[in-house]
Amino acid sequence: MSNPSHPPAVGVLDQGPELTFPPGFLWGAATAAYQIEGAATEGGRAPSIWDTFSHTEGRVVAGHTGDVACDHYHRMPDDVRLMADLGLKSYRFSVSWPRVQPGGSGPANAEGLDFYRRLVDELLANGIEPWLTLYHWDLPQPLEDAGGWPARDTAGRFADYAQLVADALGDRVKYWTTLNEPWCSAFLGYGSGVHAPGRSDGADAVRAGHHLMLGHGLAVQALRASRPQAQLGITVNLYPVTPASDAPGDVDAARRIDALANRFFLDPVLRGSYPADLAADLREVTDFGHVREGDLTVISTPLDLVGVNYYSRHVVAAPVEGAEPEKYWRAPSCWPGSEDVRFVTRGVPVTDMDWEIDAPGLVETLRRVHEEYTDLPLYVTENGSAFVDAVVDGRVDDVDRLAYFDAHLRAAHEAIEAGVPLRGYFAWSLMDNFEWAWGYTKRFGMVWVDYDTQARIPKSSARWYAEVIRRNGLAAQ
Repeated sequence: MSNPSHPPAVGVLDQGPELTFPPGFLWGAATAAYQIEGAATEGGRAPSIWDTFSHTEGRVVAGHTGDVACDHYHRMPDDVRLMADLGLKSYRFSVSWPRVQPGGSGPANAEGLDFYRRLVDELLANGIEPWLTLYHWDLPQPLEDAGGWPARDTAGRFADYAQLVADALGDRVKYWTTLNEPWCSAFLGYGSGVHAPGRSDGADAVRAGHHLMLGHGLAVQALRASRPQAQLGITVNLYPVTPASDAPGDVDAARRIDALANRFFLDPVLRGSYPADLAADLREVTDFGHVREGDLTVISTPLDLVGVNYYSRHVVAAPVEGAEPEKYWRAPSCWPGSEDVRFVTRGVPVTDMDWEIDAPGLVETLRRVHEEYTDLPLYVTENGSAFVDAVVDGRVDDVDRLAYFDAHLRAAHEAIEAGVPLRGYFAWSLMDNFEWAWGYTKRFGMVWVDYDTQARIPKSSARWYAEVIRRNGLAAQ
C-alpha cells in the first residue's frame, strides 16, 4: 500500500483505472548490486572491474565510487519494508559475482551467499517475488586480469558461478535472468571504454559480446538442468532506430546501428545466427573467427521469457566528413565498423541524461520483438528517467518522472492491446544510486537517497506508482 503519511499523487489516476492491465501483471522495481549495496570490502567480497574503474582517476565524475553507495548491504530489511509499503509485487535485483565468488572461480563465499539468502527470505516474507539477475556488469577483477569477456574462458566461469547461485537460491527464486544489457558490457566496456573495464578496441568489443552470449547460453543450460521449474531469460537493452530521412544513406545508417544495437543480440539468442549484414559491416573489424562450431546452438538454448530494457530511440543519419559524436555514450568506438554514423537530436524533451523521451518507441520495440522474434512472454525489466530532484519541505515532487512513467505505462498497455504478451513492468530505479560513470550526479530513483545520511524519501512518482499497482491500471485520457 502507499505510505499513509503521503496521500497518492493526484492527476492521471483521478477518474479510475480505465486502462486495466491483465490479472497477475507483475509490477516491480529494479536495482543493481554495485549501484546500491556498498560494503565493498565486507563479507569476503573482492574487487570487481567497477571497483577498479571507479578508483581510477578520471573515470567517474567527481571521483565517485560504489564503496558505500546506498548502503543497502546493511539496510536491506528496511529497504524491503519500503518496497512492501509501495506495494511492489516483484523486486529485480542483481547478485554481485565478486561477493559470491571473489576470485571468479572456485568455491562460493558462504558469507556472500548468505546475504542473498536473507534478501530472498525477506522479500518472500513481505509477499514480493524475487527476480534475480546474475550479471549486472560487476565482473570479478581476476577474470578481467585473465582477459575479461573477450576471453572465451570467461563464459565458462560465468556458467560455474550461475550454478553456485542456483544451488543456494534456486529453491526459492522462480525468475532468473542471466545478463543485464550485454550491449553495454561489450560495447561501452570494451569498445568506447566509458564503462568498466575501460578498454577501447572494436574487435575486443565484438568478441566480448559473443562470449557474453555464450556465457548466457551455458548458464541457461546449467540452470535448466538443476532447476527445471525456473523461469529463465535474458535482459537486453533495445532501441527503435529511425533514419533521419528517407535518403538511402540515412536508411543504411539506421540499418547499421540497428544491427549493432539490437540484432547483434536478438538474432543469436532467439534465432541461433548472426545477421549476414552485421558480419559484412564488421569485415574490417573481425572475421568472427572467435565463433566456434556449436556456439550458436548453445547461445540459442530455449528460454522462458525475454526482458526488455527501454529508455529512448536512436535517430541516425549518413556520415558527414568531420562530424563529431554528440554524446559520450555514443562515442565512435561504441559502434565498430560504423563509427562515422551520426546520431541526430530532434529538439524533443529530454531527461537529465540528455536522452530523448519517446514513449511510442516502447510500443514499437515490444511489438518488434514479439512479431519478428518470439511468442515468449515479455517483461519490461527496466524503464525510467533521470531528472534533477530536490527535497522541499520534506517532499520530492518529481513531476517530470511521474509523467515519464505515466506515458510509458500507457505505451505498455497499448502494446498489450496490440497482442504483445507483456507480463510485467519494472520501474528503474527503486532508489537513487551510483549511476556508473556519472557517479551520484544523476538520480533515477522513485525514492530519494540522501547520500550523507542514507535517509530514504519516497518521491511523488513512488506514491503514484503505488496507486497504479493497487488499482492495476491507469485512468483513460
